[in-house]
Amino acid sequence: MKATVKQLSNTKVMVTISLGKSELDDAEQVALSKLAKDIKAPGFRKGKVPVSVAAKYLDPNVLANQTLDDALSKAVSTAYTEENIQALDRPQVEVIKYVPGQELEFTAEAEVLPKVTLGKYKKMGVKKTVGKVTVAEVEDVVERMRKGFGERKEVKRAAKDGDEAVIDFVGKRDGVAFDGGTGSDYPLNLGSGQFISGFEEGVVGHKAGEEFDIDVKFPEDYHSSSLAGAAVVFTIALKAVKEIVLPTVDDKFAAKAGPYKTVKEMNEGIKTELEASREREALDKFKDDLIDKLIEVSTVPVPEILVDDQVRSIEQDFVQNLAYQGLTLEGYLDGKKQTREEWVEAEVKEAATRRVKAGLVLAELSKVEKVTATDEELAAQIQRYQEQYNRSGQDFTSPELQREIANRLLTDKTIDYLIELNS
Repeated sequence: MKATVKQLSNTKVMVTISLGKSELDDAEQVALSKLAKDIKAPGFRKGKVPVSVAAKYLDPNVLANQTLDDALSKAVSTAYTEENIQALDRPQVEVIKYVPGQELEFTAEAEVLPKVTLGKYKKMGVKKTVGKVTVAEVEDVVERMRKGFGERKEVKRAAKDGDEAVIDFVGKRDGVAFDGGTGSDYPLNLGSGQFISGFEEGVVGHKAGEEFDIDVKFPEDYHSSSLAGAAVVFTIALKAVKEIVLPTVDDKFAAKAGPYKTVKEMNEGIKTELEASREREALDKFKDDLIDKLIEVSTVPVPEILVDDQVRSIEQDFVQNLAYQGLTLEGYLDGKKQTREEWVEAEVKEAATRRVKAGLVLAELSKVEKVTATDEELAAQIQRYQEQYNRSGQDFTSPELQREIANRLLTDKTIDYLIELNS
């Protein structure tokens, strides 16, 4: 066998392979063994016909085609292995010349794992910035906690911002009720902005027991295309108006709000939690910034097949998130007046490409710096996943899932090492 490799691009190669008589004879024997199982010959049971006998009963064209298939399959596998080519998809084969029993010449083209050239990845000048927690932010958390513990008292007066209005409502467009526009005994916090503009404002000023209509218009960019920009009428039955009486912020409130004894201790605890949250956010951004910088200083060719895989992954996650909201991708795209292809190009392709580059550049860094994960570390990581998802019934013994966890662990360790090199 003779193989010649031609680099078509940074991410694609074409291997030209030539086979002679000996390789084709071997392939023919393999083909005969396969085909003999279905041959019927006098004096032999089906599946028991010897190869030498089966050859006499075979259509020469059928044998030639099977020989060609087997020769191609073995030769491609051998050539790609010997040339150390990591194909990312099944090579596309094109036969140039085939003389059964004599010679075969063909090409095998495939996208391949590209060569990544790392730039200077130590001391890249990326900084981690942790935002400070202000007194106002602590006070805002306390205020939200007060509202959570607020006592709701029914009042006879007209509803105003800050009250809770218990309502039944039916939304109609052109006199016909639309999906998702009906509710009963709904507790609406007036002034919260939960509903579309004009709805809560329309409830303000009314008293319990009143029924009335509110004319509103859905935003032009509303997620449901059937309602985007639509003028509708909501018929409201105001069943109760409740004034929310907020508790005094004192030591009793602090004890009720958490494991605190005093207001001072509560404020300090809230500040500590906010600071921890800011630290996590800053670390996540630091990691992203480091990876982006590493991509920027490195040469990272991008195979389209890997980008396509990531596009499908992002789309699948997006569709799932829409489903949780009772929405579909088709409805979402209708609302944006985009085709799927336009949406992918505008919103998905860049993120997918970044994912591919990040994976390739981190894999190269782990190889260069010899970052590895031990069996013990992998076992501990699997154990953590099992404890985290012990109610999901997930099978963590499958080789595929364990490989995925191992790859994720190695990526995390590589990112941690990148942080060390840039701290």
